[in-house]
Amino acid sequence: MLSNGSRYLQFIAVATMATLISLTPGAHAQDSGTADAAEKPYRIDPDGTTDWATFNGFRRYNGNCLACHGPDGAGSSFGPALMESLKRLSYEQFFETVVNGKSDVNTATTLKMPALGTDRNVMCYIDDIYAYLKARSDGALGGGRPAKHDAKPPEAAEAEAACMAN
Repeated sequence: MLSNGSRYLQFIAVATMATLISLTPGAHAQDSGTADAAEKPYRIDPDGTTDWATFNGFRRYNGNCLACHGPDGAGSSFGPALMESLKRLSYEQFFETVVNGKSDVNTATTLKMPALGTDRNVMCYIDDIYAYLKARSDGALGGGRPAKHDAKPPEAAEAEAACMAN
């Protein structure tokens, strides 16, 4: 019989593999009805309504990332501006940095990102956080809380319950 810690680590391994398998072109796209929808992991309607994942990403970012990376992903003295970083980082690079952390220490700077690969409050919502930050990076979403958003779909509630329950 596995201990709770062993079951959690097994869950993380399975969840990480599932995420890596899903890293196919367009796997994170929301259907916005435009030709370039396959390249975007978010949807923002002309009236400013965001898809649930992007709105949830805003919420999760503010709960887990804001202290170091500042409001709206704009950066701070503790962490770089993620809205700028995502102009050059792929989803895979973003994912790897969040899971494994990063250290850039030299005589001029000391930058350390902790490994968050076992933090369910981050990993269960990694795609949503990415969607929010990518929308900010692309200039498709302004600062602050999105004014309007889609309702939480049943699939998102089921995925959240399954991820957080393990």
